[in-house]
Amino acid sequence: MNILFLTHYFPPESNAPAARTHEHCVRWARQGHDVTVVTCVPNCPTGVVFDGYTNRWSPQVEMVDGIRVVRVWSYVAPNAGTVRRIINYLTYMVAAILASLRVRRPDVVIATSPQFFCGWAGVWVSRLRRVPFLLEIRDIWPESIGTVGAIRNRAILRMLEWLERRMYLAADHIVTVGDGYRDRVLERAPVRDRTSVVTNGVDLRQFAPRPPDDDFLEQHGLDGKFVCSYVGTIGMAHGLEVVVDAAQILRSQGRDDIRFCLVGEGSQRTPLERRAQIAGVADMIRFIGRQPKELMPAILASSDACLVHLRGCELFGTVIPSKIFETMAMERPIIMGVRGEARQIVASAHAGLEMEPDSAVDLARCVTQLADDPVLLHELGISARGYVQENYNRDVLATRMLEIAERTAGWVGAPTPAREMDFVPAGGGHWEVASK
Repeated sequence: MNILFLTHYFPPESNAPAARTHEHCVRWARQGHDVTVVTCVPNCPTGVVFDGYTNRWSPQVEMVDGIRVVRVWSYVAPNAGTVRRIINYLTYMVAAILASLRVRRPDVVIATSPQFFCGWAGVWVSRLRRVPFLLEIRDIWPESIGTVGAIRNRAILRMLEWLERRMYLAADHIVTVGDGYRDRVLERAPVRDRTSVVTNGVDLRQFAPRPPDDDFLEQHGLDGKFVCSYVGTIGMAHGLEVVVDAAQILRSQGRDDIRFCLVGEGSQRTPLERRAQIAGVADMIRFIGRQPKELMPAILASSDACLVHLRGCELFGTVIPSKIFETMAMERPIIMGVRGEARQIVASAHAGLEMEPDSAVDLARCVTQLADDPVLLHELGISARGYVQENYNRDVLATRMLEIAERTAGWVGAPTPAREMDFVPAGGGHWEVASK
């Protein structure tokens, strides 16, 4: 089967959308399917193009783990500033549509959110190429941007909500990453008969228990400390002010044995660093920036526990952060500051402690309890690994997603070997091979 996958993010970007798309596509390619991904040059979340890439008008092609990757020009912007980010999304949408017209006709088009306009690129490509469209929903947009206050104009939000509903109705099938997201989609459009759930999961070979990385701990002044790490985007939705406030509480209790480690970038990193300086707890919080995906297992192994947190609003109770599966696979307990289905998973797995979102008192309580009880720490980690092995194996989930794509495409037959690049330049254009 010939699969065309549209995604705003793809490795070497290391966020959750990039990881999910890559881990699914690489498995499909290994099974003999011809997979093409249309994406941007890597630049998330800083808006700075990664070394080895250039943001060119002409599409660039590279092979990544058997996947044909077409990188298109877009207006690059940091993960901050509403207007610039929307321009980034819109330029990708247009460029992705144009590039998708120049590849061999697919059997199915898949587009993933975020971002919302990536989904609309999938709508137009499926119509122009006259092929079925599978829409993957990883975020309820525009509700999420309204929730964090990124857009406050009600007229604009109503227009975007209308477009959201039309996008759901245009899809031949919709896959959401959790039951909560599915329910939100069904509130907006009558698509129950063509909606499925394929959760996030984890590559159990890549994320397997290992000893802490002594070099990492020493480099960041964490050796000999109890380390509670947050790994992911440091954005408006994540409410990480709670970490600074919890550090203040721990300092007042004389707990110099505990450190927080924030791994990632985002619009709120600089404000949080200033907040920590003003609060006098900068020495208790390490901001180590964005790290390559391949270093994540070592970072998790070097953490005693991991914080998963979103602001305590109703919408975020539908979110299942993919980082919980990676953390659990590494036998690390979770301090769960997210309500809803994600909290239920961690509770069912006996994989961590629950905290009230936005409660610094609760965070300080949880991290202290784990630091003072090594037996509990070990028990939670062992239970976590066993649970994801049984329920969230990426191999199984990628196969489930592929089966849905095959049914959506009406594709019958055995996979055929992947072919060499066969892009068809249109209008005298040409493809350039990306340098790395």
